[in-house]
Amino acid sequence: MAETQSWVPPGIDTAVPSMARVYDYILGGAHNFAADRQVGSQIEKLVPGLPSVARLNRRFLGRAVRFLMDRGVRQFLDIGSGIPTVANVHEVAQERDPAARVVYVDKDPVAVAHSRLLLADNDNAAIVQADMRDPEAVLASPGLRRLLRFDEPVGLLFLLMLHWVPDEDGPGELVASYRDALPAGSFVVMTHVAKDQIGENVGRAADVVNRSKSADRMHMRTHEQVSALFDGFGLVEPGLVGCGEWRPDGPGDFADEASMNMFLYAGVGRKD
Repeated sequence: MAETQSWVPPGIDTAVPSMARVYDYILGGAHNFAADRQVGSQIEKLVPGLPSVARLNRRFLGRAVRFLMDRGVRQFLDIGSGIPTVANVHEVAQERDPAARVVYVDKDPVAVAHSRLLLADNDNAAIVQADMRDPEAVLASPGLRRLLRFDEPVGLLFLLMLHWVPDEDGPGELVASYRDALPAGSFVVMTHVAKDQIGENVGRAADVVNRSKSADRMHMRTHEQVSALFDGFGLVEPGLVGCGEWRPDGPGDFADEASMNMFLYAGVGRKD
């Protein structure tokens, strides 16, 4: 039986898992349903260190946003932002500069509903409900046009998103569609599941996702394949590396288990 809760937007089939809500569950959030928790718990049994990967991804987000802020970027486009958690892009950026502008994009109605609540009193941040695979709709959306100026550098974020795009849908072409809309001096920030760094159980975890009722399917890629997604951007040092190895600030940027530090590739590229 589908769950009914006061915060569930109308029309949501809570019996169908969403990867945004599965991720919320893995992070310890409360905005998920039984179907999401079932998939999440199956994945965690196969990959017990997965919560640390989610933490590393969130820590990398903070380091990357601060890196861009240090280089003068004051506006951000976060593709596939998910359900709001601590240390969101706008929190990191606006701590440095309250005038920093952030647009989030997600297709999940629960993520969008909670983002709207979170951002209701923030004039410099907005959420756009759209599928990232429709860049024309994303880039033309009123919320984005209100906040982002395409004559100034933009920080474009694809965190844990492009491994949901199959090769036949052209992930490289998708990134290029966004890249071409950005001015010189803009950056792309990316994390992606590392196919050539993971063990057998991670492949089984991907199978759990791909066999679920969710429309989301995971497509892991090698270092060479992820590097190709940065076409048109110059990778900044240290290049495309394990998530825990990208400009770490301290012990909290690493997982205790070494393999979890390489679970995700992470990189930042600059458009010249």
